[in-house]
Amino acid sequence: MRIIGPSLMEWPSRVRTLFPVALTGVGATTVVGPPLVAWSVLRLARSVSAADSDRARASGMGVGVGVASVAVVSLVAGTVVARRRFVTNTANAARDLDPGFREPPVSPLVSTGPGSLVDPRAVGREGARYVGTATTGDDVRFVTGAEPITDPIRVFVGLDAGASVQQRVDLAMAELRRTGAFDRSHLVIQAPAGTGYANATPVDVVELLSRGDCASVAVGYGLLPSFLSLNRVDLARRTQQALLEAITAECDERSARSARPRLLLFGESLGAKVQQAALAAGVADLDRFGIDAALWVGTPGGVDYDDVHRAFDHVAVTLDRPAQIEQVLRERPTPRVWFLEHDGDPVVRFRSDLAHTRPTWLSPAQGRGVPPDMQWRIGVTWAQVLVDTLFATDVSPGDFHSHGHDYRADLGAVVTEAFGLAPVDAQAGWVERREIRLRELEVRRAEQVRGSLGAQRPRAPKATSP
Repeated sequence: MRIIGPSLMEWPSRVRTLFPVALTGVGATTVVGPPLVAWSVLRLARSVSAADSDRARASGMGVGVGVASVAVVSLVAGTVVARRRFVTNTANAARDLDPGFREPPVSPLVSTGPGSLVDPRAVGREGARYVGTATTGDDVRFVTGAEPITDPIRVFVGLDAGASVQQRVDLAMAELRRTGAFDRSHLVIQAPAGTGYANATPVDVVELLSRGDCASVAVGYGLLPSFLSLNRVDLARRTQQALLEAITAECDERSARSARPRLLLFGESLGAKVQQAALAAGVADLDRFGIDAALWVGTPGGVDYDDVHRAFDHVAVTLDRPAQIEQVLRERPTPRVWFLEHDGDPVVRFRSDLAHTRPTWLSPAQGRGVPPDMQWRIGVTWAQVLVDTLFATDVSPGDFHSHGHDYRADLGAVVTEAFGLAPVDAQAGWVERREIRLRELEVRRAEQVRGSLGAQRPRAPKATSP
């Protein structure tokens, strides 16, 4: 019998060859000892292409690679001292800004721009990418054929911006008030991943289709990749709850004299898990915070995965790809919560009980991306799916694929539908132009990461509010 059969992701031949060695080493730890395990895992880790990791980081989509690669590094480190050194170095690296983002933005409507209360040194690498790439009026005209209403607002508060959860939330609220965010028609509340990574693509969609009449906010809780941030989920949960409570109070106060924005939740990967943890009471918490819609993408598997889905079951839909939108809306015409989860996403499918229990997704009716002849084997499938996470996000900027933990190709259509953004007055062909511009925007961000757009900085937008 083969130790390993078909997997969720394609592995390099060297990794496939070394996997049985590593698995045997893990199984023999009590007999042979840690050196064999360390050697096997190190050889496996070295087989992962450095170029693939670089591309993932450049596009801001290295969640799947980060989870597994950090797990490998932590295991190999071997000592508490080495791990602490690794963690410190990783956090410091997350504070370093990319060449194209070392100068603050020119827009007063984004954090770290002119008049901002947020120190540019306190947003970190991911925060600088997020606030430095807001869409423009030209982007709106290209997609919709209509004139922009105003320039979009982006607020980001990093871990280093305040000493406590309350200080960081208070700063975010001050930024939202300063920029006029509560006067906009839509407010997107995003929970970032462990490094502070906030996905710009769904915010791009909202900005484009609302013609700039929107704001978005994200408050960071760490600087480390998702694997090393699992112990910060409680801190992240408290951060989200405090932010939601503050936003709700502000909206309640304003509703007496003016319309409030639609409140939209977005979380991807660990960010999705964090927001779900903040809404432990399910639909009751959606009502308490006045949430109009939530979209959670690629939620990591775990012991609470099924509980979360049950908590929102009667107001939620779950889909693998945009082609299923029409079908799920026939079953539930007005969903309030959307789960976007690829059938073959190893980050979603990996959970501890996979080691001893056959999962439902390995059934005769296996979903898209799950090899029809993939089989469950006790212990082996758990290790196999863990390795799959190494290759769950192998991406190039602007080259969108609906596969593994890469959801970029799905977000245009799903964000539009989940948040009710389809424009009634857009010119024909806007859907195709939306997809074109989303890809172009990501390529533009990747060029800024490399610093190749340094001489082409955008003009300062008008500091206006609708």
